[in-house]
Amino acid sequence: MMSQARSNPPWPRVSVVVPTLNEARNLPYVFSRLPADVHEVIVVDGHSVDDTIAVARRLRPDVRVVQQTRRGKGNALACGFEAATGDVIAMVDADGSTDPGEIPRFVRALLNGADFAKGTRFAAGGGSSDITRLRKAGNHMLGAVVNLCHGTHYSDLCYGFNVFWRKHVPVMDLDTTSPPSPRGDGLLWGDGFEIETLIHMRVAEERLRVAEVPSFEHPRIHGVSNLDAFSDGLRVLTTILVERRRAQRRRSHRGAPSARSAAAPARGLIHTETAFVRLLYVLHSIEPGRPFMHRARSPNPRPRDAVSSERSHRRALHL
Repeated sequence: MMSQARSNPPWPRVSVVVPTLNEARNLPYVFSRLPADVHEVIVVDGHSVDDTIAVARRLRPDVRVVQQTRRGKGNALACGFEAATGDVIAMVDADGSTDPGEIPRFVRALLNGADFAKGTRFAAGGGSSDITRLRKAGNHMLGAVVNLCHGTHYSDLCYGFNVFWRKHVPVMDLDTTSPPSPRGDGLLWGDGFEIETLIHMRVAEERLRVAEVPSFEHPRIHGVSNLDAFSDGLRVLTTILVERRRAQRRRSHRGAPSARSAAAPARGLIHTETAFVRLLYVLHSIEPGRPFMHRARSPNPRPRDAVSSERSHRRALHL
């Protein structure tokens, strides 16, 4: 007979990393959905000008507040990962679009053998009430490119709800110490919206065991987001191209190339990338501006008064 310890591994200490920028009105809902037994909550603030930090401390006196070193969601997450002390790190958006109440199902995937539990809106039990036709089509096309590059089977590339063992943070190779770029917006590579794609590609390159976990995406509760499906889609495509070249350089330095990664035909990748750019331009011209409902119901619907009409197609939080 298996021992109790063997059949039921101990629950790991979970560090929840929440990047914020002027999210004072959304934090009460987000914090209310946190599991009671999380090890720590780390709010990484992008120099908010509202009461974000005060609200976080009032709601949870034990919250750890970290000021990010540069700008952008990617830099905020990197700072949070560096500050985390738990066994597991959970990435949670501060706008209410991801439900912290789902964290236990991600942790169970890790306990079942995964290195990285990746949220997906496009599996049974997942869904979205805030994704447009343009974003959905672009996400599938971008995911197809990454799957060709790495032999992966990602169903949802551009979703930011992920949970992983903290010991794998070095695999992501994220920079928190360099000064901002003196040019343009000051962002360094990985500081912006490209962070989720960058992480997923680096995890795949290192051959970590990835389990996809169904998740439901809600609309932002209060405020407006910064997502532009057209320009951010091109940014993600650029990330895929840059990270593919980076992976090829790393493999050449190590010696023989990875058979799985090398198997992707260059011509097929070029055709897929070209088709994606064309798709972006076509859909950008016809996109009606209405959300496209992925056919699934949230297992934890929010109260009607929690959903604000203030939302747009621009990305939450950063940039």
